[in-house]
Amino acid sequence: MTATDLILDPKTTALVLIDLQKGIAGRTTAPHSAQAVIANCAAMADAFRTRGAAVVLVHVAFSQDQADRLMPVSDLPQTMPAVIPPEWSEFVPEIGPRKGDIVVAKRQWGAFYGTDLDLQLRRRGILTIVLGGIATNMGVESTGRSAFEHGYQQIYVEDGMASFSAEMHAFAIANIFPRIGRVRSTDEVLRAMNA
Repeated sequence: MTATDLILDPKTTALVLIDLQKGIAGRTTAPHSAQAVIANCAAMADAFRTRGAAVVLVHVAFSQDQADRLMPVSDLPQTMPAVIPPEWSEFVPEIGPRKGDIVVAKRQWGAFYGTDLDLQLRRRGILTIVLGGIATNMGVESTGRSAFEHGYQQIYVEDGMASFSAEMHAFAIANIFPRIGRVRSTDEVLRAMNA
């Protein structure tokens, strides 16, 4: 198999969708609109479910008092509201969750640290993860870097993710993801999953 081949085994492949939740997907994104990303991710999720492949929905959620929220002293302001409304962490309805989906709550950008994501994947024999979500260079990239360190094969769905500027998205797509996985389109993933 070469890097250009895309063969996805439903038994060993999981779709991992990052932060497709009301509080994040409601923001303006680029180069793809949040609605386009959601539509592409929903199509992939449906295809994965139909083939019996794992679908993992990851969202950021905090305790009611937000004591588990990271609040670093930083040069740029936080992108989350100071007070998080109750529906902020709810998944957008197009995504789910549906029966059989794995739901992972995280407290930071990446989905591996401090969660049972790795355990859930390994117990199901997952070798390859297909990644999408918002934001490309935050939650998706942080999760992807950790997946690389955990030894997973990775497919990054370029039109299944977006960031808060086209430049931030483009940098990850061109410079980070090709070094730790393969960058493909929704159509390519759907063809491979339905093959």
